[in-house]
Amino acid sequence: MTGSKHLLVTSRARVLLDCGLFQGHRAESSRLNRTLPVELGDLDAVVLSHAHLDHSGALPVLVKHGYRGPIYTTPATRDLCAPMLEDSAGIQESDARHITKLIARGVALDPVEPLYTHDDVVATLGLVIGVPYRRPPTTIAPGVTVMFLDAGHVLGSAIVVLDIEDVERGARVRLAFTGDLGRPGMPILRDPEVASNIDVLVTESTYGDRLHPPIVQSHEALAAAITRTAARGGKVIIPAFALERAQELLLVLGQLRARGAIPEIPIFVDSPLATKVTDVFRLHPDCYGRDAFTLVNGGTAFEFPGLVHVTDVEQSKAIDLDPGPAVILAGSGMCEGGRVLHHLRTFAENPKTTIVLVGFQAENTLGRRIAERRPQIKIFGLMHELHADVISLDGFSAHADQAGLLAYAEAVHPRTVVLVHGEPPAQNALAAKLRGRGFTDIHIPVAGDRVAIGRAPGQG
Repeated sequence: MTGSKHLLVTSRARVLLDCGLFQGHRAESSRLNRTLPVELGDLDAVVLSHAHLDHSGALPVLVKHGYRGPIYTTPATRDLCAPMLEDSAGIQESDARHITKLIARGVALDPVEPLYTHDDVVATLGLVIGVPYRRPPTTIAPGVTVMFLDAGHVLGSAIVVLDIEDVERGARVRLAFTGDLGRPGMPILRDPEVASNIDVLVTESTYGDRLHPPIVQSHEALAAAITRTAARGGKVIIPAFALERAQELLLVLGQLRARGAIPEIPIFVDSPLATKVTDVFRLHPDCYGRDAFTLVNGGTAFEFPGLVHVTDVEQSKAIDLDPGPAVILAGSGMCEGGRVLHHLRTFAENPKTTIVLVGFQAENTLGRRIAERRPQIKIFGLMHELHADVISLDGFSAHADQAGLLAYAEAVHPRTVVLVHGEPPAQNALAAKLRGRGFTDIHIPVAGDRVAIGRAPGQG
């Protein structure tokens, strides 16, 4: 579900699609993130679909191991990678220092070594080449060109369209890789674009077994949760992905505040990364839908009375010391790092607290354990009782649901569908629905599997 990496191999070229971090069980994730399943010497290029860390976060690991080739992505994703990867390196170093302190106090934990440093991030950014949406195909390796279409998932997210010619095998293939596919009708971005004349569709399947409720329904549920929690004097903790989800929440919270749907309590954005990402949003109106373009130009999209952007650690600590009600948006979205862990450590045992989950929680993450309402959760190596109210609002998801994935596959109409980036129940359910709609060549690979996609002209 995380750690997205897909290697395209022809007789003349090797291209890596995405290079993300695994998230989940710490020991397993660390092992997977420290090893690379590709031979760097033969790698011609990397293509990045978007800046979320489960798709981009291992790029500095690739560079640390010696990769010096080009990394192709959209200009917005290029600009987002700077704060996203720098923050990732900083969190790793901070968490390593914290674990070291706990070990010094006698806590039985294994020491942690950061995956990469600031210098590795700087070296990575120097390799990134921005290619705008819908530009004529760019040659990135022998016999391979790329074009980007808008995926509608997060700012700069791309559907990667590859035209592949393998002369030795006499094969030509047009492949579309969705990265993460967005939903139509979202408040900031445009709807996903449909790729044409596609032979092979490699698509995510995160929500392949479920449907999202209407997004307005989630807005009202969020307002109700904030109102209830404020009435009992508690904190609302929202683990939020700094990219896209935080900006969408700011837009929604501002609208709820403006029409009096939530009480006038402080709303803290306790994520320096989210603040930096919001600044990048302002630089890329080329990625907005029409309504969002008007709001951003008017200066009302991400700012409203009562909103406080928290910059330093002391301000963050002060939030936990204040006895009054508040809303706290903090990273990370799956509760695997960042400042949200400190707020959860303080408030998870308090029944006045409400934890609002607004994104997918991968297997073996702290966020998944909270979503499952485990009686105890481990934070910084120590167990805590979970007495907080927990609410999951899937309507905020930036991923296409089952209906959206099916509609996109039918619009593209490839001969082959490869389902990736999803848990087995979701993939199997989506595959069954696809077969019911006439798709016969469907693959669900696991790590290390190879799927043959090339066919010579005239083979059908």
